Amino acid sequence: MKAVQFRQCGDPSAVLSVSDVEKPVPRAGEVLVRMLATPVNPSDLMFVRGRYTVPAQCPATPGFEGVGIVEASGGGLRGRLFLNRRVVVLNRKGGNWAEYAVVPATEVIPISRCLSVEQAATFFVNPATAWVMTREVLRVPQGDWLVQSAAGSALGRMIIRLGKSVGFKTFNIVRRESQANELRQLGADHVEVFDEKCNTSEELVAAIKKVTHADGTGFAIDAVGGATGSAIVHSLRQRGRMLAYGTLSNEPLVFSPRVLMTTGSSVEGFWLGSFMANVSLPFKLRFVQRLTKLIGSGVLGTEIAGSYSLDQITEAVKASEDSTVSGKVLLRVS
Repeated sequence: MKAVQFRQCGDPSAVLSVSDVEKPVPRAGEVLVRMLATPVNPSDLMFVRGRYTVPAQCPATPGFEGVGIVEASGGGLRGRLFLNRRVVVLNRKGGNWAEYAVVPATEVIPISRCLSVEQAATFFVNPATAWVMTREVLRVPQGDWLVQSAAGSALGRMIIRLGKSVGFKTFNIVRRESQANELRQLGADHVEVFDEKCNTSEELVAAIKKVTHADGTGFAIDAVGGATGSAIVHSLRQRGRMLAYGTLSNEPLVFSPRVLMTTGSSVEGFWLGSFMANVSLPFKLRFVQRLTKLIGSGVLGTEIAGSYSLDQITEAVKASEDSTVSGKVLLRVS
């Protein structure tokens, strides 16, 4: 079968190529999935660069998310139940950028036929993260503010639409004015342009406090780290909470412990994989139904920028990292 692989970590457009490899065989408790489509997510590219939570065992195939058809089971009740069904494939170790993937039967979820292949392929990582962070973990109240960095990303746009749907307001941080205009048209409650090369952290803190609350914000999520994430920490009010869920700047958060001590605020790490590993099967089933409705209604739907074949992997990763491209890049496998 064909599979995208890299033999050493590095720049994705330089180290990724398509190889002919043996078709995998499922073992007990596993299923073989014929992949239909899989997105190019920031986590995939961090994996290729060697910066992700899960280290790559080279030669390695990226791809943590996607959709496919279960073609074989290595044994087990769940695997047999899923035979010939279309499923979301949550590949915790990577491997979805291929014609076939083998994963534990516990890591595939049957998906409604009412969703297109494109929406099914992007069903989980961004939509689930948007819902879980804001509704299950932070539980941002109606009428209150949520501060988010990287607001121009696909996930950031989902959170803006979700806020409009359920009633919380969003303070959105972006790096360029062109992004700001797009988010305002989308319905963002406030957009702040912050470039650490041109603006100071103190300016961002002052802007957040001015718009959200005299003493700061109670809820925040940060995918950037560095100066942006650190400024958000300084903007937290009494018992405010920030979830750190990304490291786009590849720079650490920097702040004095007294920033948290004097306000009783907190910074917590968030990783969707860990959250889902600790919830019950009934919760997962209800969760999938909720996400299906929200994606179908467009609230958590994914804008698709373009589709590429596996052989076009270089063009696909370049498009996914092009700041002028709006939407998610997909690999159409079959």
